[in-house]
Amino acid sequence: MLLDIARDHRCLFVGGKGGTGKTTVSSGLAMARADDGGRVLLVSTDPAHNLGDIWGQELADEPRRVHTGERGFVDALEVDPEATIDAHFASVERMMTRMLPESTHRAARVHLASARSAPGSHESAVLERIATILAEAADYDLVVVDTAPTGHTLHLLALPERLTDWAETLLSNRDRSERFAAAARHLVSPKEETPTPDAELRQRLQARRDRFAALRRSISDSRQTGFLIVTIAEQLPVAETLGLVTDLGGIGIELSGIVVNRRSPADAGEFLADRRQREDEHVSRLRSAVPTVPLAQLPLTATEPTGVGGITGLAALLAER
Repeated sequence: MLLDIARDHRCLFVGGKGGTGKTTVSSGLAMARADDGGRVLLVSTDPAHNLGDIWGQELADEPRRVHTGERGFVDALEVDPEATIDAHFASVERMMTRMLPESTHRAARVHLASARSAPGSHESAVLERIATILAEAADYDLVVVDTAPTGHTLHLLALPERLTDWAETLLSNRDRSERFAAAARHLVSPKEETPTPDAELRQRLQARRDRFAALRRSISDSRQTGFLIVTIAEQLPVAETLGLVTDLGGIGIELSGIVVNRRSPADAGEFLADRRQREDEHVSRLRSAVPTVPLAQLPLTATEPTGVGGITGLAALLAER
């Protein structure tokens, strides 16, 4: 089931409550698809950045090869929102310095510093980086996005539409302003054609709008993009999972599957048998609530799968589910 989901999509978002093993499952799924012949890019947007720890490698904001199979490979990166924010505002400052009179430069820098620390700047930077990654991912068969815990992920996935509308509003305002300015110039000097000084600003706004619009189309297209929820068979994680299912539907994202991680064995003594019975009740609750969504279960292991060796074992297990 899980390998089929990976084969059928160009992008898979993996989300859920913190501490359920999202990053481990993302890594195992990426390796399983690579061993199946796929060229896979594994991306972490989680600020905790555990991806490098799991693979036992130092990762940065550019792809690094972490696994090479007989027919496929896995490249991995950890999104650095601070670097994205720095690059964006440095570019804006250079543009404003060229466009604005020198007497206004200081005030413009103060404004940019305030905007940089404004609420939402971190999320929009992460989103813009994801949009760029997906736009440049033609050399990959699959992009697996290991997301931050549930609330952060929902906010992130809802942003493309808001930011696209925001950019559209800015462009509309610029259009209106330019028309008034052109009319004023014509009244003063009908024969003089003065080029608009903010053509570069318009170009940047259009490019940003187009990136967000493309990401919005991709996220809402279930033929291209899937969403997997990783959970464990306990009351609070299951409740949060069901809430996430509802919220994803509310923003137009179709759920591709649920992975119930760390299932206790059924034949390991009275203590674990009791625990297994309680887990069965929570899994039944999931199945009843979302009967049409594929559900896979992974067993509890003695140690957390880490390093290429540990992930290899998990990948083989995932390929069978």
